[in-house]
Amino acid sequence: MELTVLGSGTVAPSPTRTAASYWVTTGTTHLLLDCGAGTMHRMAAFGVPWAEVTHVALTHFHVDHWGEFPMLLFALRWGGEPARQRPLEVIGPVGLQDRLRHAASAFGEWILNPGYPLEIRELQPGDAYALDHEVELQTCKTPHTDESMAYSVRDKSGRLVYTGDTGPSDALADWALDCDLLLAECSLPDERSIETHLTPTQAGHLARKARAQRLVLTHFYPPVEEVDPAAVAADVYGGKVVAAKDGDRFTVGA
Repeated sequence: MELTVLGSGTVAPSPTRTAASYWVTTGTTHLLLDCGAGTMHRMAAFGVPWAEVTHVALTHFHVDHWGEFPMLLFALRWGGEPARQRPLEVIGPVGLQDRLRHAASAFGEWILNPGYPLEIRELQPGDAYALDHEVELQTCKTPHTDESMAYSVRDKSGRLVYTGDTGPSDALADWALDCDLLLAECSLPDERSIETHLTPTQAGHLARKARAQRLVLTHFYPPVEEVDPAAVAADVYGGKVVAAKDGDRFTVGA
């Protein structure tokens, strides 16, 4: 399983980080985790075969996590040759279909009928869903918004856990137990902690409790970059920590 960080930032404008988005490839599955602003151009810049996307999984409905999704739908119809014919499966929390209907009222009915089959699947926390015969997606509730969820992607090589946006959660740590790579948000420095996001120390605690093999930090607001978030998290976690940059690539399970 290969992970490419497309966007390691947030809604805050940054010259080096775009909003949340991650590309996961395993076998014939090409999964896009979240689709924040900048996703499409980052995929082009980093050589990601965006037109081959098979699944999109959205963690929640804050704009920095799905605001560019309509552009992806439009690009798959008009931005490549040949135009897409095969289905695209879109996965998200309960409420996804309503959100897409509202988007269609603003952008046009092509959101729901983009010119190729659009399969919409709503999942609840605790669900497991097979992306193909060798890849399973699982979900866990996170303390961020009413609908927010973390995702686990498991194949024969290992398990990737992506927290999405979350506050501290022992339940999340237990669910992520023994994952090969924990892709964890790290929004704010310790002195600015809030209940619905993680600081470097809290991300380190999450990784330690989950016994993650590796911790990759992401979703940085500018203030957290005034410290060394990887070093702070590593002091608590005790394992290998990377502060992700847009374009970073990781092999899961290696």
